[in-house]
Amino acid sequence: MRKPRQLGLAAFAAVAALVLAACGSGGGGSSTSSSSSGATTSTSYGAANTSVVNPSAKKGGTLTFGISNTPDSTDPGNTYYAFMWNFTRLYGESLVTYKSCPGACGNTIVPGLATSLGQVGDKGLTWTYHLRSGVKFSDGTPVTSQDVKYAVERTYAKSVLPNGPSYFQVLLTDPKYPGPYKDKTKDKMGLTSVTTPDATTIVFHLAKPFSDFNYVVAIPQTDPVPPSKDTGANYQLNPVSTGPYKFQSYQLNKTLTLVPNTNWNPADDTEAKQLASKIVVSMNVNANDIDNRLMANDLDIDLAGTGVQAAARAKILASPSLKQSSDDALSGFLWFYYLNTKVKPLNNLACRQAVEYAANKVNLQTAFGGPIAGGDIGSTVMPPNILGYQKFDLYEATTKPTGDVAKAKAALKTCGQPNGFSTNVAYRSDRPKEVAAAQALQQALSQVGIKVTLQGYLSGKYYTNFAGDPTYVHGHNLGISAGGWAADWPDGYGFLDEIANGNAIAPAGNTNIEELNDPAVNALFAKAANTSSVTAKNAIWAQIDHDMMSQATILPIVYAKSLLYRNPNVTNVYVDSYYGMYNYAVLGVK
Repeated sequence: MRKPRQLGLAAFAAVAALVLAACGSGGGGSSTSSSSSGATTSTSYGAANTSVVNPSAKKGGTLTFGISNTPDSTDPGNTYYAFMWNFTRLYGESLVTYKSCPGACGNTIVPGLATSLGQVGDKGLTWTYHLRSGVKFSDGTPVTSQDVKYAVERTYAKSVLPNGPSYFQVLLTDPKYPGPYKDKTKDKMGLTSVTTPDATTIVFHLAKPFSDFNYVVAIPQTDPVPPSKDTGANYQLNPVSTGPYKFQSYQLNKTLTLVPNTNWNPADDTEAKQLASKIVVSMNVNANDIDNRLMANDLDIDLAGTGVQAAARAKILASPSLKQSSDDALSGFLWFYYLNTKVKPLNNLACRQAVEYAANKVNLQTAFGGPIAGGDIGSTVMPPNILGYQKFDLYEATTKPTGDVAKAKAALKTCGQPNGFSTNVAYRSDRPKEVAAAQALQQALSQVGIKVTLQGYLSGKYYTNFAGDPTYVHGHNLGISAGGWAADWPDGYGFLDEIANGNAIAPAGNTNIEELNDPAVNALFAKAANTSSVTAKNAIWAQIDHDMMSQATILPIVYAKSLLYRNPNVTNVYVDSYYGMYNYAVLGVK
């Protein structure tokens, strides 16, 4: 998720077909009666996977979200959590966006702030977008192309805004631009690779052709930012809105309240709605309390969108009335562990392979909810719904899912640690599933003499300060780190690049936590960027996946499903297949 891919729109449609096939409910719930528009007024288990539950245009009421920790940032230009990319559509609008509709339709890319998808010129080296006329910020000032350019420039300031992908730095022609806070050029001209011929036109100049650039500008990093209102790291406290809502108040790490943006025009922004009179997000709420409040109709949506915890899962699946208000959503995530290639003794391949063999995948799967609500045991890096996926199993994850002690001990002998070794495991302590998984891994590895100490960290700073900081990782012997990953767009490039390409390794906000910097793998990414054949590129993604598993850089856990609970009082509810959670941009309340 840091560097883009080169996949055409036809191939993206093929991805959508794959996702549609995977999005049907696997729970065997009762069928729903749906209209030709995909809406349904009845509810059943999994109904929101493919149709709109409780369709309504009713305005008013308060829509409430809860989250067990905090966002990495509410700044659209400084976030990399999927739930925040989903949520920012309530108060921001990127140049391009995804269509708001259930099923495979939700993977369709459509104009957002721009009047159309990008116009390609100069043999693929320029992409031009024209902004809709009359768009205003929430303070009433007109949005210009310079505001979009400035938003892109901010993504270069990693010392101030460390989160979020680095696609622009990789793709555009001036990768060494320091960002607007350190720009020392005369008159601070900013990025020379982004030009604004007039107030409604913006042109991106690429170093090399890249046919998927529309997907890059669909990321909220192109939500416009007025330079005069930018407060750097503190911009997240009150970003200036172009979406249907604006910030009324934000008590950092506590409560965020959004109210309608009166300068938003629903006729122009057709992919979002302004139904609720207020949206309130409560942060640092115990995860199990969130589930209990959802089931008691005291809370509307779990913002994290990763599904209920074990206790609530058992209650929901055992109760017909609760079950009919839940959905077994295919999240598009792989839950896994990074096995660091630099931290001793895991810098030895055989030591990493010992971890692969020793892990009890059944217990890890159980920690994430079991086969029904958690997902299928993973044996590859790419999930099955990613274009380029090929099925293989190098470490008997599916054939010996409780682990192979004999092979693990043989690998330990090969790596010169016949009696095992010690290392630390990082995980997010506010996520009960990751806590349970870390404990299960600790127990399984102990059977072959691998002693691990569990190191829990809060989600909000996990990638910024801890697992995503290579210096911290090395200094604290974090040989194994929990992770969850979904594609920025669903092919091998969109899934693999940020966790496998050597150029994705960063001093903060690092997502290539295993620190894989293999010249052969890097060369495969470069080859794919210059390959026009979708079939040939799919073969490259499969090869990278195989190489990563051969080097034991990733310990897959499950191809994730999420058991999501929808409060029956919430309207316009459906699973957005791109985000793998409910579409937050269109919800209302009865």
